[in-house]
Amino acid sequence: MPKWYADAKIGVFVHWGIYSVPAWGTPLEPGAHTPVELEFVHHPYAEWYANTVRIPSSPTRRFHESTYGVGTSYEDLADRWTTERFDPDAWMSLFAECGARYVVPTAKHHDGFCLWDSATTPFTAARRGPRRDLMAELSGAARRRGLRFGVYYSGALDWHAGTFPPIRSLTDLFELRRNDRAFADYAHAQLTELIERFRPDYLWNDIDWPDSGKGRGQKDLAALFTHYLEHVPDGLVNDRWGVPCFTVPTREYVSEERRSERVWEACRGLGQSFGHNAVEDDRHLISGTELVHLLVDTVAKNGNLLLNVGPRADGSLPENQVERLHALRRWLAVNTAAIHGTRPWRRHAEPAGHPVRYTTAGGTLFVTDLDPGAGGTPLPADITALAAGRPAAWLTPGGHAPATIDRDGRAPVPESLHDSEAAVLAIESGAG
Repeated sequence: MPKWYADAKIGVFVHWGIYSVPAWGTPLEPGAHTPVELEFVHHPYAEWYANTVRIPSSPTRRFHESTYGVGTSYEDLADRWTTERFDPDAWMSLFAECGARYVVPTAKHHDGFCLWDSATTPFTAARRGPRRDLMAELSGAARRRGLRFGVYYSGALDWHAGTFPPIRSLTDLFELRRNDRAFADYAHAQLTELIERFRPDYLWNDIDWPDSGKGRGQKDLAALFTHYLEHVPDGLVNDRWGVPCFTVPTREYVSEERRSERVWEACRGLGQSFGHNAVEDDRHLISGTELVHLLVDTVAKNGNLLLNVGPRADGSLPENQVERLHALRRWLAVNTAAIHGTRPWRRHAEPAGHPVRYTTAGGTLFVTDLDPGAGGTPLPADITALAAGRPAAWLTPGGHAPATIDRDGRAPVPESLHDSEAAVLAIESGAG
């Protein structure tokens, strides 16, 4: 586990591709439930458009034919993808200001469209649509802003390079994919290009890897990982390769139940989709308070939060997504010490009662109160004993405000923090 990653705590996922042109998925209405057998027909992920549009009964198919006309293929939309408002330096500045330490854009999603100038296929952003090497622009901007740069790659699925019927179930997800040697070599060649051109700090593979490429040959995964670490000694890989070899396990729209001994990663969109879905509105997006709570909870459990942004086809960022990022920025401007560079404490929370989360760094224990408006933070006996006679302070916009802990183990929250998404009490305890 590279130290840079364990310290980072926040990354930004970027799903951007041909699917950003229609920007359409079937959002789940709050409180509603989609039956399992219809989950792929009514798919909320806009980046799955190329699959869902091939299902005759899907709302996506009806939308596509009414918008673009019968006979228009998904691949035809590549030439409608414009990027006239794309400013990679502005993106990266925003991400860094909002607390991100790394960024992971989609180099190739399941539709097979490559966002870099690849020698393996003409189906790329350099030759169609944008006619720009988007990965080169993104990697350059990220590193100019001091962000670590990763790449998302769809190793198992490539609907452009296959002839399978559409995926309709979780069983189909792992069965309707190519596992032949030629496709394994194709995936190997593409990922080798990405490694050698961009030296990505993080290889984020999705779904699986072609089974024919899981051996120990020159073009198999073992050799690929070795080649990668030779180019990027402090790089890491996630756990979606279909082999028992990875650096960090990932969770999608779910969390670990408790503190993990191993650093892990939670990923999710700001809404229900990763790719931009123009049908979504504020009802479908996580609120600023929920986002802060998700971050605090994830870090307390020894996790990183990889938070997705879905740009529009023109390269602009949806305003409601930017608003959520700014909510995170404002909270971190005061409380970053409780997040970046921290490690989990002996437990992440209390089993019942008032919602608090714990992190530690440099001999300081951070107690984050997720309900500061309640007026006081109750501390358990072991923390009250730990804090006895030691300095304690609340993190506030004006600096540190001295804290008191009464005989009942309650720390009154300053009134100025009652409306905060969460309030942080820092105790100089020598706790590790």
